[in-house]
Amino acid sequence: MQEKKIPLRNKDKSKQKFLDAVASILKEKGYEGLKVNDIAQTAGLDKKLIYRYFGNTNGLLDEYILSQDFWSNVNTESENDKKEFDGKDFTRESLINQFDYVFQNKEFQKIILWRLSEERDSLRNLTDKQEENGELLFNTFADSHFGENSGTFRAIMAILISGIYYMNLYAQINGSVFCGIDLQKEDGREKIKDALTFLVDQTYKNL
Repeated sequence: MQEKKIPLRNKDKSKQKFLDAVASILKEKGYEGLKVNDIAQTAGLDKKLIYRYFGNTNGLLDEYILSQDFWSNVNTESENDKKEFDGKDFTRESLINQFDYVFQNKEFQKIILWRLSEERDSLRNLTDKQEENGELLFNTFADSHFGENSGTFRAIMAILISGIYYMNLYAQINGSVFCGIDLQKEDGREKIKDALTFLVDQTYKNL
């Protein structure tokens, strides 16, 4: 008997309900609550649809996690602009946008903590995707601009990006004041953004 085809619109709506259910459970119960029956119940749909649309629960979590990650969804300027593209403005704006994004996205904060505390295929896939996209971005502008110093530029970016993750998690979990700067207040966050701008400018000037 031929399986009945589901209209694309209904499929897209159902997939989004599952993704929204993952977000809701992650926010309220943490990653321990992401069980197939609970996800289906929260979405108000049959759990069989998870296997139909995503392959399995890991496939669903893969899609959700990648949709939330900042760096997995970053693209450089269009191909037409790349000839004169040294990456400084892009780097500065991306770091500042990441700083705001992690602060505002409570679900992604949970994903970061999840990745640090448990080995899981979905989280490994996130790391692999980040590195894949990061390599593309570095190849696009950093390697050609910095030449033999491109490795140092990558190390500087690693420090800045990891610092952004840590400060935002710190501000949400164990206190908002870091090095005398209140990371929950707008003026404190502006100081961090000014520092990011300074560090990127100095890197491009002196490296």
